[in-house]
Amino acid sequence: MNKPLHIALAGNPNSGKTTLFNHLTGARQHVGNYPGVTVDKKEGFFSFHENSIRVIDLPGTYSLTAYSVEELVARDYLVNERPDVVVDVVDASNLERNLYLTCQFIELGIPLVIALNMVDVAKKRGIKIDTDKLGTLLNVPVFPVIARSGHGVDELLNAVLTTSLAPEHPPALLRYGSDIDGVLREIVPQIESRNLLTDTYPARWTGLKILENDEQILEKVQAADSDLTRTMVQRSEALTHHLKTTLDAFPEAVIADHRYGFIKSILRQGVVSRTHDNDRLYTSDKIDKIVTNRVIGPLIMAAILFVLYSFTFNFSTFLVAWLNAFFGVLSQSVDSMLPDGPVKSMIISGVIDGVGGVLGFVPIIMFMFFGIAVLEDSGYLARVAFMMDRVFHFFGLHGSSVMPFIVSGGIAGGCAVPGVMATRTLRSPKERMATLLTVPFMNCGAKLPVLTLIIGAFFSSHQARYMFLATVAAWLVALMAAKFLRMTVLKGESTPFVMELPPYRFPTMKGLFIHTWERTWQYIKKAGTVILGISILLWAMMTYPGLSPEQTAGFESMRQEISASQAPDAKTRIQHINGQEAEAKLRYSVAGRIGIALESVSRYAGFDWRTNIALVGGFAAKEVIVSTLGTAYSLGEVDPGNTTSLKERLEKDPHWNPVVGLSVLAFIMFYAPCFVTIVAIASESGSWKWGFFSMAFNTIFALILSVAIFQIGMLLGLA
Repeated sequence: MNKPLHIALAGNPNSGKTTLFNHLTGARQHVGNYPGVTVDKKEGFFSFHENSIRVIDLPGTYSLTAYSVEELVARDYLVNERPDVVVDVVDASNLERNLYLTCQFIELGIPLVIALNMVDVAKKRGIKIDTDKLGTLLNVPVFPVIARSGHGVDELLNAVLTTSLAPEHPPALLRYGSDIDGVLREIVPQIESRNLLTDTYPARWTGLKILENDEQILEKVQAADSDLTRTMVQRSEALTHHLKTTLDAFPEAVIADHRYGFIKSILRQGVVSRTHDNDRLYTSDKIDKIVTNRVIGPLIMAAILFVLYSFTFNFSTFLVAWLNAFFGVLSQSVDSMLPDGPVKSMIISGVIDGVGGVLGFVPIIMFMFFGIAVLEDSGYLARVAFMMDRVFHFFGLHGSSVMPFIVSGGIAGGCAVPGVMATRTLRSPKERMATLLTVPFMNCGAKLPVLTLIIGAFFSSHQARYMFLATVAAWLVALMAAKFLRMTVLKGESTPFVMELPPYRFPTMKGLFIHTWERTWQYIKKAGTVILGISILLWAMMTYPGLSPEQTAGFESMRQEISASQAPDAKTRIQHINGQEAEAKLRYSVAGRIGIALESVSRYAGFDWRTNIALVGGFAAKEVIVSTLGTAYSLGEVDPGNTTSLKERLEKDPHWNPVVGLSVLAFIMFYAPCFVTIVAIASESGSWKWGFFSMAFNTIFALILSVAIFQIGMLLGLA
């Protein structure tokens, strides 16, 4: 069987790269992570003209300079994996900025084809591009495409096949002025003569990276030849001093200026023509005048979030009810098929009531992810980041902190782990630390089932409103915590913020469905693997060591005594004895003893021992709270095959009421991050002390808040 053609999609963020990837691969794709980082690795397969093609969607990046983890991942993949062809997806409506990355591709000498995307948007803006002339001047094939509709994709793929057969792809030679070119003429021959990284990079490109003070490349050349590296670094430092004295600029800035000069010289040779006034206000700009307005913008944002939650709960209710009924029937079936014993108890209480409780929220998660995909693909989330920057500076954070907050669940449904990793783009160490310590306060996808359970049980008539308030509360608490940290252990000034606002686009249904399914499937897989394992472990902790023979005999004696009396209410009294025995078993178990021991503190917040068991399980993963509550209340039931949902059990339980529900809700939202997030915090901060700090700081704060809510509710007579 022939080896599949290997292509990589590269380009700037918001250039339509992922849209093209989805169009090519459809459902034939999977998402993972690059080794050692939590940057998404999207890989798919498709066929074209009887050719099997493997395609990788690289992280969006503006350059190949190692300023962020995305740039490092993209660069390392291109030079280490060596795809047969790289498709550079370029936004036709922002040509000059997008071609900056193209310049670096052609300097690397990689086999390249340019997909000039969004030519329809450029046309609406009055921009006409001569693709043939652009291709001739760059010496790279250029093909106009519209990734959303697939227009021009076949012609692009034909060019990819042709390029893959070309024998050589020599690197381009760009000029950077007499000073930099003079130093390159000195060090490039030395690099070539010593074969310094020449198997991986072109010698001139390595020289440029040394002059740009690229840390990763400097580490590699230092490891390969320390003597030559010392000589070249000294020459680079002399150049830096000279440029700083004469031009008040660093070499990397001069190199960037010359690249943009190269791009402008190409565009001015009749490549771009305009049919409209260059200064006219485009549609996106007109919309932004309203949606990013200082006063109206936040109100629109709040309204959009409220609509998102209303849409989620209104349209998912019947599916959630159907799934709860399905797991109820499944529990009854297992109850009737299997004899009483540990296996039956584990399957019903540990698996069905545990994992089933988590899977029952899949419709809500799916609708929430769909709504977020609409906001993301349309370009609105970038506006949220832009507006929040004004607020973030007041709390001592950087505008770039907005995206880690959103990724972590700022609009609900994210994950704190990639949110923590996303802080790598922040330059200020103290702003970065403040951000990665506070992103776990966001309502991640793991918290959603728990929030939905409690809100549905005690505030069912206003679910959307309470979910919206929970989101606002998460932001307020996170920002206040950041302000506290920046005023105490992380003092320092905030740095300025600049970001790009991509044009608004109509999302494609195909893209929305793919994005929704990817995230929903990750949730389902977690429920079927991690949550399943933890649920079974916690079931064992809630089952063993069991009652002593004397205690079991005592309950059996009471049942026999009632049966012998032949009283009219004998059946009801026996069921009551069964319930007492089930609760006694749970209390006597390992988990029960832990929960009871914690009641000495948790009772001030209104938490009983069963709730404590679930909250302890939540240290591993927040979804476990739902499964553990399901198991705990199932093990305490008289009838293990009871189809009553967990929500209904909480509503009827005398230990629960709206005030307790609100107290538990606040604690779950803000107490210690899950174990994986703590590991990520320790890894990103370089010290376990910050991971333990996050665990302790968040839990103490959450407990104080919950105690305040419960005690105030008791004083007001609301409990």
